[in-house]
Amino acid sequence: MKKLPIGIQTFRVIREENYCYVDKTPLIAQLADQGRYYFLSRPRRFGKSLLVDTLAEAFAGTRELFTGLYLERNWDWETKYPVVRLDLGVGVLRSRDELDETVLVQFAQQADKYGLKLEQRQPHLVFQELISGLYRSCGQRVVILVDEYDKPILDNITEPAIAQELREGLKNIYSVIKSQDAGLRFVLLTGVSKFSKVSLFSGLNNLKDITLDQRYAALCGYTEADLDEVFTEHLVGVDKDELRRWYKGYNFLGEPVYNPFDILLYLDNREFRNYWFESGTPGFLVELLKKRRFYLPELETLEVGEELLGSFDIDCIEPETLLFQTGYVTILERRRLGVLYKYYLGYPNLEVKMSMTRALLNAYTPDQQSKERLQNHLFMVLEKNDINALEQIFHAFFASIPNDWYRKNEIAVYEGYYASVVYCYFAALGLDVTPEDTTNKGRIDMSVRFAGRIYLFEFKVNEIGGSGAAMAQLKAKKYHEKFMAPGPSGLIPEIYLIAIEFSRDQRNVTDFTWEKL
Repeated sequence: MKKLPIGIQTFRVIREENYCYVDKTPLIAQLADQGRYYFLSRPRRFGKSLLVDTLAEAFAGTRELFTGLYLERNWDWETKYPVVRLDLGVGVLRSRDELDETVLVQFAQQADKYGLKLEQRQPHLVFQELISGLYRSCGQRVVILVDEYDKPILDNITEPAIAQELREGLKNIYSVIKSQDAGLRFVLLTGVSKFSKVSLFSGLNNLKDITLDQRYAALCGYTEADLDEVFTEHLVGVDKDELRRWYKGYNFLGEPVYNPFDILLYLDNREFRNYWFESGTPGFLVELLKKRRFYLPELETLEVGEELLGSFDIDCIEPETLLFQTGYVTILERRRLGVLYKYYLGYPNLEVKMSMTRALLNAYTPDQQSKERLQNHLFMVLEKNDINALEQIFHAFFASIPNDWYRKNEIAVYEGYYASVVYCYFAALGLDVTPEDTTNKGRIDMSVRFAGRIYLFEFKVNEIGGSGAAMAQLKAKKYHEKFMAPGPSGLIPEIYLIAIEFSRDQRNVTDFTWEKL
């Protein structure tokens, strides 16, 4: 049985040491044949570094590593190209000086590899000298591969002045690429985010962005066919439906893919857990959502245009853009509206939904011990179908938040805060929660399906809607009619209407009523 390549980003190690490898070389051949300058954005831990390393080995002509792969018989192995690699994922850079030093060291190492002596001292001049020197000495055009091109900026995103300083340093380096066109065979920049061309690539406007190119949607990540073909022996006894529910669903306008990091760790441990999310929590993103008073249930059904989806900059960071580019939401659907496209975004899978709502809940309810206790109690109450006990839990949700926290956070004064907290409590448990559930009569604030029962929630703030408004709306709109059809068992599910009203002044639940239909 071949080994699982957990944490391995080196193509040679995978091929020489009997690790599973999903053959992405048909797409690599297509890239090399149909263009020269590319940009690819994918979430972290998605296989970008392995892609870069595979490209480096192919252009360097190490044919023996590609035995049995598509590229073995579909590549010009007689021509070997000099390859310049720049990896900005090394360490955390906190200044322009650290960035320049890191880049210079990497350029010097690669110059030594080819026997070149560099005379220049400034990073952009050294880069230019390295490219032209390799072109002359090797007699072949140069391949440029940049991994984690944006990491120095993202590592400092909470410090705008430092991030801007690093952005200018990177812009200085990347501007060299266009000026060296005559000596370049192939260029690929990869990273998590897509910065606007004006801010980072103003001198490099010939990059072809393949982030949402349907032909390359599976360039990183595993498709269903990849999983079945390469990991057959490791899938024995695996519940494939549950695997899809937990880890599949990333969509880049092609076939949906799994995150490789999740799949490899699951196949090794055989436990459904939050592997990808636990490897890096989105602290800055959570704070941004709080600052913007983002209505958290909308994370399941975001609507954005092409411009908002496309790119961002340090000076203008929109939550929707950052959520998509970092992989916390993905494309659920794309519709054409005239000459424009509209994108509908949501969580890719259960792992991200549970983990993200848990992280948000931690930020919105500072008493972590109370939060954990209440979550456990909530699940047990649902198991018993004790609706009356739900009122006590909802009241405890907000009673556990210290008054001092309210004084320091304006977020608690807006209507969506209360619904957001309740939504996160349910979603963080991995329950079947649908916020803003659409019917032909309107939208229900939240529906929850559990153990063959359906709970329909409506939230109101007394100071806005008045007492009794929540239950009145549930009944008047007849939201329940959508759920009256018999289920797979032939039975109509039990349906419960639950109306919850809050007071901004009292900072808690002021009315809780329910009915069983």
